[in-house]
Amino acid sequence: MALQDVCKWQAPNTQGPSPHLPQPGAWAVPPGCDPQTFLQIHGPRLAHGTTTLAFLFRHGVIAAADTRSSCGNYVECPTSRKIIPVHQHLLGTTSGTSADCAIWYRVLRRELRLRALREGQLPSVAGAAKLLSTMMSCYRGLDLCVATALCGWDRSGPALFYVYSDGTRLQGNIFSVGSGSPYAYGVLDRGYRYDMTPQEAYALARCAVAHATHRDAYSGGSVDLFHVRESGWEYVSRNDACVLYSELQKLPDPDKEKEEEASRDHPEPASPHRDSRMPAETEML
Repeated sequence: MALQDVCKWQAPNTQGPSPHLPQPGAWAVPPGCDPQTFLQIHGPRLAHGTTTLAFLFRHGVIAAADTRSSCGNYVECPTSRKIIPVHQHLLGTTSGTSADCAIWYRVLRRELRLRALREGQLPSVAGAAKLLSTMMSCYRGLDLCVATALCGWDRSGPALFYVYSDGTRLQGNIFSVGSGSPYAYGVLDRGYRYDMTPQEAYALARCAVAHATHRDAYSGGSVDLFHVRESGWEYVSRNDACVLYSELQKLPDPDKEKEEEASRDHPEPASPHRDSRMPAETEML
């Protein structure tokens, strides 16, 4: 006797629709509307965010990012890598739609490799940024979302460019992209110096991303840190963002210590004693 006859068990109907999916009638759109256009206008907006940063200093370029990939209120992946190497002397931070960033970096890697085979040398960082912005600008207005900071070292030295999917291309010393960038900019503007040592640059990048993950709900996970040198990029470390932030809170505030030292070195002059009695009372005494 078969098991289903003993237990009165029946196999589920795998041919019918899944109970977890909407019924066929729920997918209907108004007559005369294109489904894709209708969903773009009236569909749910899934918020996503990140924290990435990059800055130039004397010893190269620092790139740092969190590792949380979010989609609305759902944490899709807590350990994603948002810094993608292009070749030995070029990498980029990624912010926006993960699929768009991944595919466009694959396209950029392929185009740079083909150009290196034709010309005998890799293009400069400025050339790579111009190539990426030109390719993506052709898709302006088609819901492409890619915001990246290209960090590299070429024949002219270290270079840093910001590229957006609408074709925007900017060169600068400090860039932070993502929903946590306002918090990261606050830390960077306070502690950035061009003549920093590598260890000071590492500490500044970790501090900026850790504070951003603490304030921004869409950022979190860990802090990835890369350093682009003349010899090529180097993967420095990955630290847990929560542990890193708690350790930073235990460190003394250098600005507060400087204020205390200044107050000890230059004490305020004592104010002269004033008699609170009325002038007439003073004369009578």
